[in-house]
Amino acid sequence: MPAVTDINSTVLVTGANGFIGTWIVGHLLIGGYSVRAAVRNEGRGKHLLDIYKSYGDKLKLYAIGDISKELWLKVYVTSDAFDEAVKDVHAIIHTASPVHLSADDPSEQIEPAVGSVEGILKSALKNGSDSLKRIVITSSCAAIISFSATQVTISEAVWNESSIKECEEKGRNADNLAKYSASKTLAEKAAWTFYEKHKSEIKWDISIINPPWVFGPVVHEVTTVDSLNPSNKFWYNAIVKEDFDGFSPLTTPGHGWIDVRDVATAHVRAMEVPSAGGERIIVSAGSWVWQDWRNRCHFKLSPNPCPSRTLPRGTPGICQRAITFDTSKEKRILDIKFLTMEETARDILADYERRGW
Repeated sequence: MPAVTDINSTVLVTGANGFIGTWIVGHLLIGGYSVRAAVRNEGRGKHLLDIYKSYGDKLKLYAIGDISKELWLKVYVTSDAFDEAVKDVHAIIHTASPVHLSADDPSEQIEPAVGSVEGILKSALKNGSDSLKRIVITSSCAAIISFSATQVTISEAVWNESSIKECEEKGRNADNLAKYSASKTLAEKAAWTFYEKHKSEIKWDISIINPPWVFGPVVHEVTTVDSLNPSNKFWYNAIVKEDFDGFSPLTTPGHGWIDVRDVATAHVRAMEVPSAGGERIIVSAGSWVWQDWRNRCHFKLSPNPCPSRTLPRGTPGICQRAITFDTSKEKRILDIKFLTMEETARDILADYERRGW
């Protein structure tokens, strides 16, 4: 399988100014790569240039044009937004996709997600040069499973068909998480379908990274708690405000988690490791419920990374973690030593302290 290891290589990163994308850009620059960072406009990329200014012209912006939510599908599917951006790059890391839980009709979530994947692959097929070796795509464990009422161990062989079915049957009345999960499932399926269809025409391959809930300190541009990405906003509400959205912290969400910095590492390694080509890879540091984080924050962190506040202790009791992800493929191919819950919690709270949150 083709892979990218030459540090003279140029990597296109879409969604480069997002929560995950900004960390990926940093990891690539630290590794010696040149980065072509795709953003909506140069204003959106100014923060990237500021925080990575020490790398000089190793980081260059590529403005694809302003996109409203309504125009997202048009830009990624029917326009030539990335046709120029993909030229002469050695790898593409595609993180750009709508991330929210506010769609009314499922199509509002599904079509842009599928369109973003198909758009970058179409541009790569049309204008990717012989130098292009691999496209790494950010998917999600939501494309595998979003919820379980019983204890299960899940591998990459599983697809989240139930969320698709719920959206088909209930339409606008489907649960918001089902709409999001269906969008991730169908987008990833679209990527594999495209790749299999055109495999004989291309010299590059794809690798797909499936992270569960992603937490961690923020390096992308945010000004308030309300402007945090959804997973970090949930973390803030649960740990700082003791708001679990009406659910028990002993059982919710009973899913996997990973630090954003490890997600960034996973994308870079998936680009570099030959055996990652053609693979769907779960990256998860472990199973959790909200009380696990509360326990770490109270009993494991010394000295306190946020001395200006006292965090609620939460609910004592036996935690029930429903979903465990089988990460044997990740260990075999990427072999990342994941950050611990204590390390992630400490760095998140220290970040809050610096920002006065």
